[in-house]
Formats: sequence, structure tokens, C-alpha cells
Amino acid sequence: MSAWLACDWGTTNVRAWRIEAGRAVASASFPFGVSKIGRGDVPLRLEQDIRPALKAEGLPVLLGGMAGSNLGWLAAPYVDCPADTKAIEKGLVQPADRVWIVPGVRTVGQAHGPDVMRGEEVQIFGAPASTVQTGLFCLPGTHAKWVRVEGGKIIDFVTAMTGELYALLSQHSILATVQDPAEPDGFAAGLAASGEGNALSARLFGLRARQLTGSLAEGQSAGFLSGLLIGSDVASSPRLLGLSDDEPVTLIGDPALCAAYGRALAARGRTCQNIDGEAAALAGLISIIEGIAP
Repeated sequence: MSAWLACDWGTTNVRAWRIEAGRAVASASFPFGVSKIGRGDVPLRLEQDIRPALKAEGLPVLLGGMAGSNLGWLAAPYVDCPADTKAIEKGLVQPADRVWIVPGVRTVGQAHGPDVMRGEEVQIFGAPASTVQTGLFCLPGTHAKWVRVEGGKIIDFVTAMTGELYALLSQHSILATVQDPAEPDGFAAGLAASGEGNALSARLFGLRARQLTGSLAEGQSAGFLSGLLIGSDVASSPRLLGLSDDEPVTLIGDPALCAAYGRALAARGRTCQNIDGEAAALAGLISIIEGIAP
């Protein structure tokens, strides 16, 4: 396999790697995800910033994540579930010579409604082969994904706006706080208050009541809010996929955020294993390159 440039283009940041002989020999991060640049600016940033930083001028490029969204280079059509790596490779879009964009995946016809992902599919297929064959995956983040995989194929998934809800509520509501969301005692109290994930709006006001009555210790509000939202997500989202409450979970993402979800899963008696999100994204991009490289 010749040298390549691979990018995981996120909403806020971009991770890029120079790939040689199937491994990363250089990497860099850039603060211009699709929410930070104008529409159509992906090719500009690619040529002016990313290629020079990794000495990758002229190399073929594989772009994953939000580069294929309507905020990125172009809106690459989604691949329908069930989707495996071959379907992803078949759905690659070429917006320019020697540039490929990963298409993303969507659900169709599920009772819980349509859903879409871009980038998470690369991370899932970048997990170890023994892990990715069958099971339940969770990719925590701004929009957390719960994904059911069978026989190496993404069968169904559901998205929870857990991280975005935390950001909005902690910044723009009566629950606003600048405290540490990882504060352990508040987080534990929030988990306990999350119940089965139902009546979330009422449980959220319960935090306000705790603040006003002094029943929550000073400095615990952010941890409580985080625990409440993550606990509600863990309790309710997997059920939309028709899975049992004791299904083991593979967490893929930022180690600190995976640890928070792992704590919420453990509180419900569920086991989990963690996979670093950046490592999974890199492995997934390399596997796609190996499938299309001459």
C-alpha cells in the first residue's frame, strides 16, 4: 500500500494521519471541524493546512466523519443498514481526483424512526475483529450512539443527544453551572436519580429543587446533571434497539467519557470494555484504505 493521508473530520476538530505501509507515521490535530469553518472550506483547509503539516502534498486522501455531511465538502449519500465494511467501501464518494469520502450509515424502517451516523461507523469497524462481530456498542459524545452489530454488520442504532443536552442545560438554563461534571459524589447522586430514564424533564427540575432546598452539597450540581443525563441515556436508549438490560457493552471514545459511561453501566449491573476512540478511527480508516488501495 502506498502512502496516504487519512482524516477523521469532526464537528469541532480534525485528526489527520500520514499512513505508510499500513501504519501511521505522523499525525496532527487541527481546530477546524465543520462547525468552525464555512461550507465548502474542507478542500481549502485540506490543501493549505493539513497536507503541509504532514508533508502529504500529492498523496491520495481518505476523509471520514463530517467531511461527508452537508456542512463539509459535500453530502455523501448514506449507506443503508445492514452495513458492513464492503458496503462502506462501495459507497465511497470521490469529490476530486484521488480523494475519497466515507459515506456514513443510516437506519431505515425501524420502529424508533430513522437515524444517521457519520464517523462512528469507521470507529466500529476499526475495533478488533473479535470485538466487532456481534454485540452492543456505545460511542459517547455530543450525540451518543448506541449500535447493534451482528455478524460484522451494523444492523440498527439510535442516537441520544446526551452531550449536547448537558452543554445547553449547563450553560443556558436555570441549571447553569461552571462546576466540574466529573465530581464523583454529585455524579453518583445523579445516577441514582436517573431511575429508568423516563420522565427526564421532571427529574431535571429535581436538580433545581435540590439546589434551592440545600439537599445537594455545594459543588455537586454539575456532577449531578452529568450523572442524571448519562444515567438516563444508559437506562433507556439500548431498549429502543430491543436488547436485554444485561447485554455487555463495548464503549468507544474519549477515555474519560467512556469511564463515566462505564460507571453508569456498572451501577445498572452491566459489564463493559473500553476502546480508545482515536485508535479505533485510525484503524478503521486504514482498513478502508487497504480495501481500495491498488
